[in-house]
Amino acid sequence: MKIIWKRSWKKIITTVLVSLSANSWASDSNLTLENCHLGEIRSKVQCGKLIVPENYAKPEGDTITVNFAVLPAIDDSEYKTPLMFLAGGPGQAAVELATGLNRVFKEVRKTRDIILVDQRGTGESSALKCDFEAVDSVYSLRADALDPQEVKDCVAQFKGDVSQYNSENAIRDFDAVRTALDHEKINIYGGSYGTRAGLVFMRMFPESLDSVVLDSVGPIEVPIGMFGQSGARSFNLLVDNCKKSESCNKAFPNLAQEFQAVKQRLAKEPVTVEIQHPRLGTPTKFLIDVAKFTGNLRFQLYGMEGRSMVPLVIHQAYLGNYQPLQGLIARNEGDQLVYTGLLFNIVCNEDLPRVSEQARLADADNNFDGGGSHLAWDMVCPFFPKYRPSEDFYQSVTADIPTLILSGNLDPVTPPSNGDYSAKTLPNSHHIVVENASHTVAMSTCASDIINEFLTTKSPKTLDESCLADVPQETFMTSVNGIQ
Repeated sequence: MKIIWKRSWKKIITTVLVSLSANSWASDSNLTLENCHLGEIRSKVQCGKLIVPENYAKPEGDTITVNFAVLPAIDDSEYKTPLMFLAGGPGQAAVELATGLNRVFKEVRKTRDIILVDQRGTGESSALKCDFEAVDSVYSLRADALDPQEVKDCVAQFKGDVSQYNSENAIRDFDAVRTALDHEKINIYGGSYGTRAGLVFMRMFPESLDSVVLDSVGPIEVPIGMFGQSGARSFNLLVDNCKKSESCNKAFPNLAQEFQAVKQRLAKEPVTVEIQHPRLGTPTKFLIDVAKFTGNLRFQLYGMEGRSMVPLVIHQAYLGNYQPLQGLIARNEGDQLVYTGLLFNIVCNEDLPRVSEQARLADADNNFDGGGSHLAWDMVCPFFPKYRPSEDFYQSVTADIPTLILSGNLDPVTPPSNGDYSAKTLPNSHHIVVENASHTVAMSTCASDIINEFLTTKSPKTLDESCLADVPQETFMTSVNGIQ
């Protein structure tokens, strides 16, 4: 559920279920599949296109093309049920992640195909994106400096019926790809928003699934977008872990107090410093307001490498040196992890309408960034086209499918309590909480090997979890030279 602002959006960081099956659209005439190369993967893989209805309730109407790739099993001498990867966001394009996923799931790929599908609205699946002639600087603008007309202009560039770019139609597409590839069943791995997609898949097409992995869960019961309390929890765990670390506590004995002092200073008056633009090398004004400060720190909480730098960045900002903060922003500038058009289209319509004012206020009542995580939604959602899912969409999922649930205890957006929701309603599930991990556990720990075992045994409660005991505790940079 990372939010990365592309181009000028960087300045901030109703469908009805129908009886028509997606399977009817998986005919040979709608499918193309050919050998290709992706990213840094040395061996040939397969790239595919599948034509599907834009609106499944109108099968004779407009169509869109869904882009996908298959990373073939290294040893295909014995057929094993493939693994389909459901990307996060919402708004990640799975095919664009092929290089990293090939590395993370190397054990899985030894004997199974891995299927990557660009969710409609991302990548080469009719992406909801817009281009602006002017590219505003993420450094010089306030975090809340978004012109509503800019959002309207962006939405006007979207092609087709935006209401059809929803979670349920995405799952119809995924199942159509499964059928087109002639797989009776598949396994699915969902990470972050991909877990929400996975849960919808379990409800809509349970007969298509052999097993399910939900990593960093966005359950049906918890609206996406309210990250104030979970962010504060993650940050407070970081402060506690710094205190437990002799070197970190020695370097930053007053970390929590310094953080609050910087926030108060920036809330009273933003700071502007002159810098050399990291990419262009030109003189640039770097404006730091409280939302930009806490927003960039929140982003670092997603991964262990980013978390290691947070105490140093806070301490240096307290001393009046914002260069380390600039470095964090520079690390991410230019990255497009999420197609923001789809992100807002889904969250603004499927999640935020369920959030009461009381819940918003409760989420904002925290000691980290208050309501800072709501800022983007408040600025953008009022200008997005409206649709609403069916009421069935919000029902807890109870499918009796072998399910492995993974949570990182340090996660700033999908805390372990999220995984507990799904564990309570899925009868054949097991929830593993990894103490020293953050968001999407499999991407940075040995949990990927546990997943490989699970795909073979389909027994979530009898897995060998011993390797997780070796996941190291948090370590922290204590100087600008990187010494820990």
